[in-house]
Amino acid sequence: MEKEIRKYFSERRGLKLKTKEIAKKLNANTASKYSLLKESLYKLMQDGFLEKKGKRFVQVKNSSRKLAGVFQIAKEGTFGFVILKNSDLHDIFIPEKNFGIAFHGDIVEVQLLPNKRGKNTEGKIVNIINRRFDEIVGSVVKRKNNYFVEPKDTSIHTKFFIPSDFLNEAEAGDLVLVKDIVWNKNTSVPEGKIVERLGKIGTFNADTAAIAHEFDIDTQFPKSVEKEIEKISDSIDDEEISKRLDLRGDNIFTIDPIDAKDFDDAVSIKTLENGNKQIGIHIADVSHYTKINSHVYNEALKRSTSVYLVGKVIPMLPEKLSNNICSLVPNKDRLTFSVIFEIDKNASVKNYTINKTIINSKRRFTYEEVQEILNSGLGDHFEELSELNKVAHKLREERSKNGSINFSRPEVKFELDENGKPLAVEIKTIQESNQLIEELMLLANKTIAGHFNGREINSQLPFVYRVHDKPEETKVFEFLQFVKSLGYSFNIKSRNLSREFQKLLEQVEGTAEEAVINVI
Repeated sequence: MEKEIRKYFSERRGLKLKTKEIAKKLNANTASKYSLLKESLYKLMQDGFLEKKGKRFVQVKNSSRKLAGVFQIAKEGTFGFVILKNSDLHDIFIPEKNFGIAFHGDIVEVQLLPNKRGKNTEGKIVNIINRRFDEIVGSVVKRKNNYFVEPKDTSIHTKFFIPSDFLNEAEAGDLVLVKDIVWNKNTSVPEGKIVERLGKIGTFNADTAAIAHEFDIDTQFPKSVEKEIEKISDSIDDEEISKRLDLRGDNIFTIDPIDAKDFDDAVSIKTLENGNKQIGIHIADVSHYTKINSHVYNEALKRSTSVYLVGKVIPMLPEKLSNNICSLVPNKDRLTFSVIFEIDKNASVKNYTINKTIINSKRRFTYEEVQEILNSGLGDHFEELSELNKVAHKLREERSKNGSINFSRPEVKFELDENGKPLAVEIKTIQESNQLIEELMLLANKTIAGHFNGREINSQLPFVYRVHDKPEETKVFEFLQFVKSLGYSFNIKSRNLSREFQKLLEQVEGTAEEAVINVI
């Protein structure tokens, strides 16, 4: 791809093109090719072959004679280095006086000087090929009659001057978003325009907005997505129902944390005539509402995941889907995918089916409610919950026998007030109710991965799943030395290292060393 881009621009000097225009010219018409194109364009800017003017790429004049790299300012802020690409030279040392108008992370052109700093040649930044960022988040400060923004990102060693016409009603103490950044060689600091007030420094909404901007996470959905979502109906038509296995009469329920906003999986169990159990694991069928190449689909693909902050979720899907239509709330018909197992008294899977289904959840449980019912023997759906718990125990025992490692990593939960201020911090207690759901989800995931990678599925399409490879021998040896120093044994020559790790974790359970050994 890089060769194609080089050839295309070299044959057409002075050409200025946007990314999508280049993609069209070079037939980068699939998602993977487009991703590779963007990566290649970035590398060619690092190499000093291309530069960006606005949103357009252009070949750098005399690019073959340029020495280009990424500028990195040291923590002290008094010196930095240009990290060169495709060069035999060491990193170029840049004293503060030679920073010019470069920011940390910019792709720059550097001029070599005759001086040496140890093994590093000294240099001077003479041109900015590409800025690391085009917006910053920071706090407004007032100095006499002038306003500045001090960046939250501590790697940016300068403040930004804001002309009075571009304050956008912001005041000292506000956290703001600054765009249209300009830094000319004849000004001592960069200038910018405040385009959004995020709130007062230290407030919950301002801080979460700042985090979202820092990691380039969109908190709002495009209007095209919103318009498309408006057209999606809350009701399910009879034709769609007729294509699915109808499980609305079954006792199906959800088990989630007390503060969960959406419910995307549900479970069920019943006894078959032969004495075996039928267990259902039902997952919200989001694919029904996110058709390929729709605006909703493309936006979800771009986001790829929901982002969870303390007290806030930035969703992958609009709220109408994530918290409503695709949320398995009680007493509402919902479209799902279901894996339905028949298992025997030893929790061995005798057979399974994968179906498009429709369900109607009968109850929304919290982990705490389920635990109370299991402990007391009283409450809604006690028999089903008790049977599911027995199955989960057997599944967990079998996993451990086969070498699955059950790490004990404490999770922290924050209790917030209505303004997002933390009131308390507590360690989440992992109970049987948590493990019940975990085991059933692991069973479903393992079954699906095996199904699509098994011989019975004759598909040319790849199926993605996760595997944890064996650790490096040197790391295992270092681990052995560490645990031996604490008085524990570990057989490094075992044919089943996973089982050895699990045996060790069982040895340290409840001891002072448990936490540190789990972490390492």
